[in-house]
Amino acid sequence: MSDDQTHVREFFGARAADWDRKFPGDGPAFATAVAEFGLRPGDRVLDAGCGTGRALSALRAAVGPAGTVIGADLTPEMLAAAVRAGRDAEGALLLADVARLPLRDGCLDAVFGAGLIAHLPDPAGNLRELARVVRPGGRLALFHPIGRAALAARHGRELTPDDLRAEHNLGPLLAGSGWEMTSYADEDARFLAVAVRAA
Repeated sequence: MSDDQTHVREFFGARAADWDRKFPGDGPAFATAVAEFGLRPGDRVLDAGCGTGRALSALRAAVGPAGTVIGADLTPEMLAAAVRAGRDAEGALLLADVARLPLRDGCLDAVFGAGLIAHLPDPAGNLRELARVVRPGGRLALFHPIGRAALAARHGRELTPDDLRAEHNLGPLLAGSGWEMTSYADEDARFLAVAVRAA
């Protein structure tokens, strides 16, 4: 395991037990983002970096019983918290690094990533790996339940022009990684960028 992977696993592992209690009001934002993402019944979707699985029930509702929902996370403690919350009933949970997914090329219709982009050690390479497992024309949603400015304020820091999630940075990053950004919203109440897998 790389130093980056170890750091991410330690960071989230230490916080897993209290994660849902710390952010109790995020559920509606997840549901709204999934609804806007435009999944269809029968779709195969990955929740990349699923954490405690807060998106899984909304994803399951969107794809229906015929769809496939997979939650992948690097941190065993986060997946254990998802199981304790009963969210493993909504989809298959996978202990896996999004940098090297044990999935076939083009096997998915969509990837949902909540709070993911800031924790990718190699954003371009990791987004390419997500593109690998999605069929051409499939979709990617990068989501956070609060926007960039609100998140920066929460952490007591200033927004800077080199912020990876700024539209002028994220668009080219996605374009260089097999994706085409189709919508971008950065508001106090949410961040949601949607992209389509290039042919």
